[in-house]
Parts: sequence; C-alpha cells; structure tokens
Amino acid sequence: MSSTASVTPQQYLERQGRWHPLEIAFWLATLLPYVLFPDYLSLASQIAAAALFALSLDLILGYAGVVSLGHAAFFGVGAYTAGIFSKYVWGDVFSGLVVAAALAALTGWASSFIVARFRHLTLIMITLGLGLLLAEAANRAHWLTGGSDGLQGMAIAPIFGVFNFDLYGKTAYAYSLAVLFVMFLAARRLVHSPFGLALRGIRENFVRMPAIGAESRAHIRTVYTIAAGMAGIAGALIAQTTQTVALESIGFQRSADVLVMLVLGGAGRLYGGLIGSIIFMIARDQLSGMAPQYWYFWIGVLLITVVMVLPNGILGGLSVLWSRWRKR
Repeated sequence: MSSTASVTPQQYLERQGRWHPLEIAFWLATLLPYVLFPDYLSLASQIAAAALFALSLDLILGYAGVVSLGHAAFFGVGAYTAGIFSKYVWGDVFSGLVVAAALAALTGWASSFIVARFRHLTLIMITLGLGLLLAEAANRAHWLTGGSDGLQGMAIAPIFGVFNFDLYGKTAYAYSLAVLFVMFLAARRLVHSPFGLALRGIRENFVRMPAIGAESRAHIRTVYTIAAGMAGIAGALIAQTTQTVALESIGFQRSADVLVMLVLGGAGRLYGGLIGSIIFMIARDQLSGMAPQYWYFWIGVLLITVVMVLPNGILGGLSVLWSRWRKR
C-alpha cells in the first residue's frame, strides 16, 4: 500500500502549509528592487498591487473553479472608494484600505447570490455583464468619479504620519509589498485549511460535494466575497500610491489583463498569480517602450507560447520538470 494512502486530510493540510525554502527566498527577493532597481520602485509598487489582484482571482478561479471576466469590478470599487474617501473624508491609508475592502466585499457578497447559481459559459457572461454595468455606472457618475477624466485631487496622508509618498516610489513599494504579504498570508492560510480543501473539491465536482457535507453554493458565496474584498484592497493600493483613479481601473481590459497574469503563472498555485503579474507587468513596461502601438501583439505571442508549451502555466511546467527530475 502506498504511504500516501494513510495520510489524513489534516496531515495533508499540515504538510501543504509548511513553508518551503523557495518561498522564503522569493519573499526575500522582493526586497532586491531597493538595491538593484531603485529607479523602478514605482513600477514595483504597481506589480505588488497587480499581484494581489491576481491572487484574489486565483482564489475563485484556481481553487473554486469560478470563471470570471468581470473581476475588475471589485478592483474598481476598491480604487474609487479609497479615492473618494481620501478626497472627501480622511487621507489615512489604512482607513481607506478598510473602507475599500468592506465596500468591495459587500459588492461581491451581493453578486455572489447570482454567481453561485450558474456555471461555465453562463457564469462567464454574467460576470462580464456585472462588470460592464459597474463600469458604465462609474462613467455616468461623473460628478463623483470624474467619469472618463478620472478621479483626481486625492489627499493621501503620510503613513503613520511620517512616511510620505515620494516621487521615487520608495514608500509606495514598501507599503504595497507589506499589504501584499499580509494578504498572501491570509490567502495561504485559507487554501491550506479544510475550507480550502472543500473549494478544490467543488472545483473538481460541484454536484457531489454537498453529499459529503460541503455546501457548494455557500462555499462559493464565501470565497467570492473574500476574493472581492482582496481585489478591492488591490484597487485601493493603486489609487493611494498613484493618487488618481482612471476609468479603465474598472473596465473589461483590467479583467482580461489579470486573467492573462494568472494563466501565465499558473492557476491554483498561490504563487502563480504573483509570478504571472511580475512577468506581465515587466513585459508590458518594456514592450510598450519599444512599440507603444503594438505591444499587445507581443503579449499575445508570449501567452500563446506559454499555453502551448506549459498548459498549466509557468509554475505548473516547472512542477512537472521537478517531478521528472526527482524520479530520475
């Protein structure tokens, strides 16, 4: 009998929850931009926010199997909430994060009752429609959101009353990276819990999971709400660090971009969205500088190449290679 046959679910989760040395090396490497790329710290802060956004999508797509083409709706709700809050109420960044997360999570919870009822193509169309509705609402509410001109005039207070957001992005990157790490710890704890194991079961077989005590729709509503709140925090980070909110932050293109990031890195692997966002954002920055009108062509080439060579994303491909090497 295989040794894995006697492993209980609790033992399996404990093994999965242990920190690997590569994980520690990854997070230590996130500090390297301060030393190696000090001129790109503003870009690094945007990558951190994009990584959190991709992580939130991974919770519902990679672990629960909920496909969404309107996830930018929650990103945009968080961005606009943080922007409006800082402009008209209070410039404290942490208060803005909490308010943005709460409103985005509330929006996700309200829409989750619709999302949890459908699967596959119908679900894709519903999430796309919900995203387009909120995008048009933001465009129409010009008096509040700035419409196509974007929300400007935000007043962001220094962090702890000491650290100002400078032009070089030093404070912005430290702040974004700290928030990303905290949210990652929460997501890691979630997926390595019985709830996370149930989500993977729902992804594999939505119909049979209720028979073993895991109500599929209730679980999807819960994780959808959590993912929406995380996406709202990601949007708030962008709003606070750039001190502006563009209409495209809630548009379809943002949803498509984060899906590309997740596919590149590998869905259902926690670090997939993080790796994918790093590759996508750096590629976009470099390619848009070389060919501003055609950079999406090369992004398309990159995506097609990765999908054809590594169907499970970069981390999925590396995992297969590692398994083959260990067998040899």
